[in-house]
Amino acid sequence: MVRRVPNIVITGTPGTGKSTTADLVASGSTNVPMRHVNISDLVKTHELYEELDKEWNSYVVDEDKLLDFLEPQTTNGGLILDWHACEPFPERWVDLVVVLRCDHQQLWERLEKRNYPLKKIQENNESEIMEVILAEARESYAAEIIVELTSESSDELEQNVTRIVAWIEQWVQEHPDGV
Repeated sequence: MVRRVPNIVITGTPGTGKSTTADLVASGSTNVPMRHVNISDLVKTHELYEELDKEWNSYVVDEDKLLDFLEPQTTNGGLILDWHACEPFPERWVDLVVVLRCDHQQLWERLEKRNYPLKKIQENNESEIMEVILAEARESYAAEIIVELTSESSDELEQNVTRIVAWIEQWVQEHPDGV
């Protein structure tokens, strides 16, 4: 099957603005239909997990179930996969990986507003400082499909959305016969 619309992964440490960015890209991409898929919500809704980790109050995702569920949807393209991890998604599915970054002090404040436990705030903040998500993206995908964007203000959010929507439209123009 030929895919005529790209698939995008928007990833980053929790609190960097993935879901907001993905929502705005999906609604702002009026010339090319895109669908935001919040992986955390999908996992809960379709029970694509092994168990609930009570210490972290989060689900342990069954990546095989998740990938089996998503694969048929990826063949047509048009997905914006929003998750704090990117490496589970096969490279053949993905045309662009957006890694959102945020100053660790601002990230701390955002996670506090979400009422995250201190241990979870510390772990996520450390992950952002150590560039864990960016390193995972670099290990999993070709450098030319990875873009790192700062997401610290509403102006940056708007610029990021505009940039991603423009990239989607350019991708479609450059691949008239699909991939």
